[in-house]
Amino acid sequence: MSAASLTSVPTIDPIVLARLTGKLGDEATVSRLCASLGEVFSEFLPGMLESELGFEVAVSYAGFETGRYGALVSELGGGMACCDAALRDWCERFTLICDSPLIITLVENMLGAAGDSIEAPPARTLSKIELDLAAMMFDRISGVLKTAVTGANGPDPLLGQAHNAETRRSTEDASDETFVAMVNMAVGIGPVLATFHVVIPQDVLLKSTITTPKPANAPKSRDEWSEQLGEQVRRSKVTLEARIRLEQQTLDTISRLQAGDIIPFSESGDVRVEVNANGRNLYLCEFGRSGARYTVRVKDTYGSEEDLLQHIIG
Repeated sequence: MSAASLTSVPTIDPIVLARLTGKLGDEATVSRLCASLGEVFSEFLPGMLESELGFEVAVSYAGFETGRYGALVSELGGGMACCDAALRDWCERFTLICDSPLIITLVENMLGAAGDSIEAPPARTLSKIELDLAAMMFDRISGVLKTAVTGANGPDPLLGQAHNAETRRSTEDASDETFVAMVNMAVGIGPVLATFHVVIPQDVLLKSTITTPKPANAPKSRDEWSEQLGEQVRRSKVTLEARIRLEQQTLDTISRLQAGDIIPFSESGDVRVEVNANGRNLYLCEFGRSGARYTVRVKDTYGSEEDLLQHIIG
């Protein structure tokens, strides 16, 4: 066979190939399966969350989307918390996504804010503490998904670290080019309407049998959820900043300062230092030194332990 005849062999369309190999389903089948999962989340998640959190949560199916893995996730934009997960004997990689207003609203409710008084927060990058709560939400969503596709006695999902969509990186393998379906869910908490999404490879979804799960264990109480959230908060690392008041100077003097010039502290005795985190004042301290390191010693606080936790989270 000549080289010319070899180059004339037509290549098969990648879409057709994906359909022939079971990696891409027809719209009607994918729609039916996504709707079935949406019904499971709508039926099971509200009762679970209300029992655990102590306030009303509405969950409803909001349709589906299809596309390539990487493109579909990136099209959601910023202000999203993501978690890559795996479930043995079902899927090597699926992704859970919550928008930031959902997580922010949950935090505010957990801290005792009145539901009707909470306004829909703007989408933004989540803090480390808020990502800790997102991880707890991903655990609940994946638990419902697990029992829907593998049964109550199936293996537990393996959840990756919750992270902001802005920090998400493309995979080094070709998995971002996988054809997926994204199940979209709407969540209502008081006047706030938020969303979460479940992104599943179509070759996995097409082979799935979806059943409505039955609660195997009693849901956690609000106190247990609050205790878990508090423990997550206490383990989270927070950047502290210290402010020291300096002696007042005229603008003329300030404009002429050069490297090596000295500005005295405003106090001549114990130097007062204000320590804050996330822009909230936490402690009143005095400036000092321990060996080769400068330090501050706590003299007073701006509230109780619970007050400080709420200041940091808020």
